[in-house]
Amino acid sequence: MAREHVRVEVQARRALVTIDRPDKLNALSEQTILELEEVFSEIARDPNVGVAILTGGGTRAFVAGADIAELARMTPVSARRTARAGQRLTNAIEGSGKPVIAAISGFCLGGGLELALACAVRVAHPRCSLGAPEVKLGIIPGFGGTQRLARLVGRGKALEMILAGEPIDGVEAHRVGLVDRLVAPAELPPDKVQAAQVLRDAVLGDAEKLARTILARAPLAVAMSLDAVHTGLEMPLREALEHEAVLFGLAASTADFAEGMAAFLAKREAAFKGA
Repeated sequence: MAREHVRVEVQARRALVTIDRPDKLNALSEQTILELEEVFSEIARDPNVGVAILTGGGTRAFVAGADIAELARMTPVSARRTARAGQRLTNAIEGSGKPVIAAISGFCLGGGLELALACAVRVAHPRCSLGAPEVKLGIIPGFGGTQRLARLVGRGKALEMILAGEPIDGVEAHRVGLVDRLVAPAELPPDKVQAAQVLRDAVLGDAEKLARTILARAPLAVAMSLDAVHTGLEMPLREALEHEAVLFGLAASTADFAEGMAAFLAKREAAFKGA
């Protein structure tokens, strides 16, 4: 499909995925959702990509939500279809087998928050605005937000955010565990536009640094770790521990395991091959 709303740049095993509708605050239209699903399906299959970073174009928003013009035309039937499309996308992000880092700057609301929740790690700055305002429109989060938010920050905080529909800033999001890495530059220019650009660059830079760190690790062990966490969260503890043990055994059968042990004992950097 010809992509109008999403840009992808692949360099040094890192895919930078940018939702590029800054004039619409990167709102998730039906077309944008389809393009993103295609992108993450390709990333999952691409052996040349080890980590992905998801961000929004411009400085004002990661994603400010769904496209309201489209939402306003929904019927009960099309609304369910829209929710399922959004869930396929968030499942594609979470289930890609590759770590996806959300680099959040500006507004991260509604569907944008749900995209971020599907990522392995979330990086943001203190001035971000994160929230689930759907109840203000007479609907509920439908792209997995009611489930992933509660699993991430706990039932009480998730219900507070969903039922009140009020956003929180990056500082509070970091405090409750919604944001994993909070980036706060020591100095910001007085001009708001320039300050927003500095903040976005800082967040993206931190996400890039984390991506490089992950890419230096054993690829199969990274993929198995994602599997252990995501799959285990859906299981009773006893079954999840058995799943972890199976993956631990599989990891010990890889050439990367042998290389990692040899490198540690020789006090050198490991040269992992993903085998």
